[in-house]
Amino acid sequence: MLRISKYLSKTEIGQMLLSLAFIAGQVFFDLKLPDYMSKVTALVETKGSAMADIWKEGGKMLLVSLGSVVCAVIVGYLMARVGASFSQRLRSLEFRKVESFGPAEMNRFSTASLITRSTNDITQIQMFITMGVLLVFRAPIMAVWAVCKIVGKGFQWTLATAIATVVMLAFVLIIMAMVMPKFRSMQRLTDNINAVARENLTGLRVVRAYNAEDYQEAKFARVNDELTNTQLFTTRTMGAMIPVMSSVMNGLGLAIYWIGAYLIKDAALPGDRLTYFSNMVVFSSYAMQVIMAFLLLSMVFVLWPRADVSAQRVMEVLNTEPSVKSGELREGKPGEEGTVEFRNVGFAYPGTRDEMLRGVSFTARKGETVAFIGSTGSGKSTLVNLVLRFYDATEGEVLIDGVDVRDYDIKALRDKIGYVPQESVMFKGTVASNVSYGDRAGESGDVEVADTSTAKGRKRELELIASEGERDELSDEQKAGVRAASEVAQASEFVERMDGGYDSPIAQGGSNVSGGQKQRLSIARAVYRQPEIMVFDDSFSALDFKTDRKVRDALKQHAAGATKLIVAQRVGTIMDADRIVVLDDGKVVGQGSHQELLENCEVYKEIAASQLSPDELAA
Repeated sequence: MLRISKYLSKTEIGQMLLSLAFIAGQVFFDLKLPDYMSKVTALVETKGSAMADIWKEGGKMLLVSLGSVVCAVIVGYLMARVGASFSQRLRSLEFRKVESFGPAEMNRFSTASLITRSTNDITQIQMFITMGVLLVFRAPIMAVWAVCKIVGKGFQWTLATAIATVVMLAFVLIIMAMVMPKFRSMQRLTDNINAVARENLTGLRVVRAYNAEDYQEAKFARVNDELTNTQLFTTRTMGAMIPVMSSVMNGLGLAIYWIGAYLIKDAALPGDRLTYFSNMVVFSSYAMQVIMAFLLLSMVFVLWPRADVSAQRVMEVLNTEPSVKSGELREGKPGEEGTVEFRNVGFAYPGTRDEMLRGVSFTARKGETVAFIGSTGSGKSTLVNLVLRFYDATEGEVLIDGVDVRDYDIKALRDKIGYVPQESVMFKGTVASNVSYGDRAGESGDVEVADTSTAKGRKRELELIASEGERDELSDEQKAGVRAASEVAQASEFVERMDGGYDSPIAQGGSNVSGGQKQRLSIARAVYRQPEIMVFDDSFSALDFKTDRKVRDALKQHAAGATKLIVAQRVGTIMDADRIVVLDDGKVVGQGSHQELLENCEVYKEIAASQLSPDELAA
């Protein structure tokens, strides 16, 4: 928890220090009450005391109580603000960090775990700051102050309080030793719950198609039971703390009055009896404050373990540096625009020894179409991932515009590329917002994290939200670009039949459009960007042959100046490419045109023979 406090803003630190002052004030008022109780008791026991004096001291007690209440309200308000603004900042920082992760980092943290860390873990931290920090500050102040107050009031009473305190400390330590390991495992078990639930929701169609509902329910029940049993153990164990604390507190009170009764009985003078009686009332109140301080600490021990584990998990994400580091160059060499070159490139995935690519070399010039084909697992998608720097080559160089991609600023590099992945991804919004996604993302720049702990910060947050809303509106020029890109991708034919046209809503994940429609919109997104380089990672697989042909013909005209890298499984898709690179087991086994490869590359000949008829091969 202490390490994560470095993300507190100066305003939040100031509010916490102010809270500390009010906590001290609250403790002062609480410990002032027994003094007035002693005075009232003495007045009541003294013959001839005036009623006005009793009312006067009683009024002071009420004012002291009111002061304690005011301090408690102010502290609660300040700590709630600190907890809310701090948790908001942590969520923003964690989201921003995750966005910088590449596939290597995403494989280290599962998606379910990252969701838990961004929600449940940060909620635990917020709860601790809102409630736990208050208790951490108040309990020791109250305990030390109360002990100083009761020193010298009576050896027997002090000894009884010390014994009660030792018993409580021993019990708390035993409880913590039992539950701490369980608290540490609870967040991992929550990850498991999220993982199974997410897997089930993502694959719901497959689950239903195979009547696997019972199997999925059994999987969920298993992880649910593990989490439930752990929570029951910790709850029951911690539940024993309150009754034990109450028993110790009541036992201490009984011991104080029992000792006091003997002291009063054995007192020689009536004045001594009154002194012992008054001291007994005061000591009882202060002793209860000491026990209450330890009771508050026991509540801290309920909140601390989970918050500490959660803070470690959040820090683990925030401290993880992406393996792909951004360079500084924003432009390539003059005259080399649109050039993609691989020089003896080798690559092995992190954590594996076997190379996925070995000795890959080729060059794609501006305006050329270079295709990649090979059997499943031959390294085609891995190769284009190196162009976008999702991974970095472990050997050799990947150059774009004559510059090693590792020397580029990552944003500048990716601004040069229009990417169409294997699995088309749609975002919640409209057709137009999805096609123009590259434009909209480019406008946002670096993510700004507003400090909402101040009025200025809340105002800035509202401005950021308003600016996001403004970006939902496209200019006439952007709308024209969306239509043109959709026509190239052959998406306009189904978009214009939709009720809202280009303003038609797209559900999260594109669940309200078909696979082929998503793929065409994904292609339109890359075309709209008008990049130097276009990367199609098996992006035509969901299109029929007719649409496939139309898209490729339109791309030749509309994106004639762009370098096109196409990963494909179908020979028909890449027959017209300027160069075809054939991969087999991570190595280049052939390069050339379709006809050249049919003559001198056995691997390509086998692939072509499995897909094309003899007449098509002879053509």
